[in-house]
Amino acid sequence: MLVQRPPLWLAVHLPMLQLEVFVKHWPGVEESIPSAVLQQGRVSAVSQSARQAGVYTGMRTGGAQMLLPDIRCFQRDTQQEQLDLLASATALLQYSPQVALAEDDTILIDISASLSLFGGIRALRKRIQATMQALGLTANTGIAPVARAAWLFARLAAQKKRVGKHVLGSKKLDRHLDRLPVGLLAAAQDSLELLQGIACHSLQDLRQLPRPGLQRRCGKAILHELDAAYGEQTELHQWHVAPPEFKARVELPDRIEQADALLMYARSLLTQLLGWLTVQHLAVSHIHLELLHERGRQAIPPTLFDLKLGQACWQEAHLLSLFKERLTQLKLHSAVIAIVLEVKQTSPRELQSEALFPEPGGKAEDHQRLLELLVARLGENAVLKAQPQADHRPDVANAWVSVTKSVIKSVTKSVTKPVMKAAIKKTTASNAGPVAGMHAAVNLRPDWLLPKALPLEIRNHRPYYESELSLISPAERIEAGWWHEQIQARDYFVAIDAKAVRYWIYRERAMDPDSDHAVWFLHGVFG
Repeated sequence: MLVQRPPLWLAVHLPMLQLEVFVKHWPGVEESIPSAVLQQGRVSAVSQSARQAGVYTGMRTGGAQMLLPDIRCFQRDTQQEQLDLLASATALLQYSPQVALAEDDTILIDISASLSLFGGIRALRKRIQATMQALGLTANTGIAPVARAAWLFARLAAQKKRVGKHVLGSKKLDRHLDRLPVGLLAAAQDSLELLQGIACHSLQDLRQLPRPGLQRRCGKAILHELDAAYGEQTELHQWHVAPPEFKARVELPDRIEQADALLMYARSLLTQLLGWLTVQHLAVSHIHLELLHERGRQAIPPTLFDLKLGQACWQEAHLLSLFKERLTQLKLHSAVIAIVLEVKQTSPRELQSEALFPEPGGKAEDHQRLLELLVARLGENAVLKAQPQADHRPDVANAWVSVTKSVIKSVTKSVTKPVMKAAIKKTTASNAGPVAGMHAAVNLRPDWLLPKALPLEIRNHRPYYESELSLISPAERIEAGWWHEQIQARDYFVAIDAKAVRYWIYRERAMDPDSDHAVWFLHGVFG
């Protein structure tokens, strides 16, 4: 039966995208020069150092330059912002195939089917944050069972400069939404002064207003956005579709003359590539990289090099190490102003079994992964492997140790052979030859023994276990253990009950048949 997963959305809001299309925010790299983005003569985005100096959004260009004469100003590039949004959406495809672009520089991801794959919400959020850092972008996230609610939580996190909320249950969603400021709604921006004038500060206050009057004064869009946030109206999303071929480009903010300094920008391209490979179910075997130099009259031909892999790969760590090795060995003849990465050759990704038990004939790595998983879940002493001992006594020879212990010697070569020889000697007298004796010995021994032999009753002069047992094999006599002062003197038989179940039982030869103590014992069961 198909189980319907409850919906869960993660919103990734990029509050500094206007500025970070020009100056990437790399983790661990401090801002060197205060920067600002201008639009129509006013500041539309500002860096942290410039904000600390008194520059704020909405300030005129002259005022910003008066406060900070060395401020670096950029004219807003909406086209490049859209390209960076698409690049981010492509990189996020490695976490879910359902990724959509939303307004206000936000990306929505349906993660309802991704939680178990990536280890839960917190682990998935950390991985998405790491991906956005690899792209050089500042990101705030919000999680909710409704896409519009997650979008609001991500915007709130950007304003409060803290980790966004994650609300899993729809029952708690209304309570969290009621406390949000009304200014978070995109449709309410033109009516904020009116709403604040009537003491409407939160979404709860907004919902209590008469809907006809609110629609007349603020428009129908604010009602639609409010209903969508509370899950009372369905939203339609335009899913981001990865291109059939991968070719990405990143412009460098400055001319870079050291090849190893290009690694951060190459990694941002690699992060996009991983999302593309994941959604296409491909592995890459040939990557073409171009390092672009001066353009125009003093144009310099680009530096070209290829990464050809012996085996197709899609793991980030391996590809990043290859990039690092090639870039550290590269000697640049001119400064680099842009990097272009293009995939030349791919192959279908080899599917890996995610089942608990590997398929028969699978790889050794799959079996080792299973053992490691079982030990981690059940404990070291709960997962055992057979380690037979060279002893004629069955309960002594049948030894088990933890799988985490080092393998001793090959069982078939050093342990099983003496035991089998002893079994063959005991059966050749009643069989046609040694080969027949070997088969008889194997068939007379069960695969599994009881942890402790079970005493049997005697009824009608026969051993009894749920029904009378009939002996169907000759006796196999075992006398051993005198050197350990644990001597055993037993006659083993194969017995069958009324339901044709075969058992391995023995009779103690040292017991007195007329005593009250048990003489017959059940020691094993045949499969």
